[in-house]
Amino acid sequence: MKDLEFTALYNSSWGILGLIIWTCSFYYLMKKPELLLPSGMIKKSNGLKRTIVWLVGAIGWLLVAYSLTQPRVPQGFAKNKIEVNDIFFVVDVSRSMLADDFKPNRLEVAKEKIADFVGLRPTDRIGLIMFSERAFTLLPLSTDLNLIKQMVGEINVGGMLGSGTNIGDALGLAVARGAQSLAKNKVIILMTDGVSNVGFLTPVQAAEEARKQGIKVYTIGIGGRGDAKIPYGKNIFGRQRYQNIPGGSIDFKTLKEIADKTNGKTFEAQDEKALKDVLAEIEKLEKSEINSSARVIYKELYLRFLISGVALILLASLSRKYVLREGGV
Repeated sequence: MKDLEFTALYNSSWGILGLIIWTCSFYYLMKKPELLLPSGMIKKSNGLKRTIVWLVGAIGWLLVAYSLTQPRVPQGFAKNKIEVNDIFFVVDVSRSMLADDFKPNRLEVAKEKIADFVGLRPTDRIGLIMFSERAFTLLPLSTDLNLIKQMVGEINVGGMLGSGTNIGDALGLAVARGAQSLAKNKVIILMTDGVSNVGFLTPVQAAEEARKQGIKVYTIGIGGRGDAKIPYGKNIFGRQRYQNIPGGSIDFKTLKEIADKTNGKTFEAQDEKALKDVLAEIEKLEKSEINSSARVIYKELYLRFLISGVALILLASLSRKYVLREGGV
């Protein structure tokens, strides 16, 4: 706002400068007389007429100065519409996500593909929830692409989330977050490689809540190869040791039930390319519109003041020549 006020003041100063120069010219303040005559030979001009002509010209220059401030009046508001989804990624960070059937592992590939997905949807609001035995909101809904990608990089196995697989509570947390959103199109993308084995809510119960809130859930089963192994330390020679993934295989039946209840889809991604294709398909989600900040519509007035000012300046110049009988412009 201060920048606009400074610009208006700066622009109007050119009109004021024009008035000053015109006044000096009108009264010959900067011009020395070229011929001196006895006072009795000089015909006195009409002082009142001269004052009126100057006033006409001065008002003209003031109108020009005002027009340079670009005067305008508000006519109303135009709401900007943007297409947007609210999308929560719910990512499994149990130890099985370190399996080496993806290179370097399932979780790192998932993070890479999530970052790619986010980059394709700059108008969407993205949130991140990670879970194993417990669920944690890593990032509430945000449109800050740099922050989102930074927080995607913070998704890691271990820490305070325990060692189980709590799909129900994680999905329930995402539903609770999404229920607070005003967006029409709300989506959860659940990425897991295991079977829910802990938690207060079952995955199907959480899916039912998502359905009630109008939230669509896309489920992705990551991995699934029977020979996948996870690292668990090094031997006495410093070599990495691996073990078969503990627990059962991916519960595709439950994942499909979750998706079906919420009008979503379920996918299987057994390798990096499949995961990329799955997210590419989800990226084609139908978008909805929300109102962003309103834009004020103005009626511009500067042209009427500019034309009026120029007309008065021209009238004053013609009056000098034909009324006052001067050669001034």
